[in-house]
Amino acid sequence: MSRITFRTFAVTLTLLTAALACRAGSKAVPVPSPPTDEAKESVPYKQTAVVAGGCFWGIQAVFQHVKGVISVTSGYAGGEAKTAHYEIVSQGDTGHAESVQIVYDRQQITYGELLRIFFSVAHDPTQLNRQGPDEGTQYRSVIFYDDPSQKAIADAYIAKLNESKVFPRPIVTQVVQLKAFYPAEGYHQNYAKNHPYDPYIAYNDAPKVEHLRKEFPDLYTEK
Repeated sequence: MSRITFRTFAVTLTLLTAALACRAGSKAVPVPSPPTDEAKESVPYKQTAVVAGGCFWGIQAVFQHVKGVISVTSGYAGGEAKTAHYEIVSQGDTGHAESVQIVYDRQQITYGELLRIFFSVAHDPTQLNRQGPDEGTQYRSVIFYDDPSQKAIADAYIAKLNESKVFPRPIVTQVVQLKAFYPAEGYHQNYAKNHPYDPYIAYNDAPKVEHLRKEFPDLYTEK
């Protein structure tokens, strides 16, 4: 069964049984600003962030609507180059997580602000090895850092969110050093934008973009 057919079937079945405990259909979780963050630059300055939190279609769609984000690419991180292919990653034993690479302008937005969106509207950081209808380690919640400052910001933020009990359950997001990011196949890129009426997108991902618009109006852009 193809990815698209499988996801359409899964969502349809879930809607019929009303059994889906999916974050996408619920309200966003308001979260405080991170306790520590990088400073904004006085001139345009490109920086990169890599995060994972369920199907990359929805994560990509959210960050494509964030002011200061230059590009968002769906892909794989956490495993080896030879296994960075959807059909292999879907087996769940490659070490890869479906991820997105975010290139942003640090003159307009900071790493901490991106993480705030990541925790608030992009996914549910308390779901272990799954996100909504998608199950497996490839759908785990991860922040892949590529320098010590990103790790420090992420670790401090998670500690603050857990301490303040913003979420009803502990955050399970991993903070892992990025080894490499591998772009996904072409048909995965801009999937939500190109297939807005796909049942999976309409039920799971479109609400996330709407939550972004409502919770972060100063950071939202139609693009």
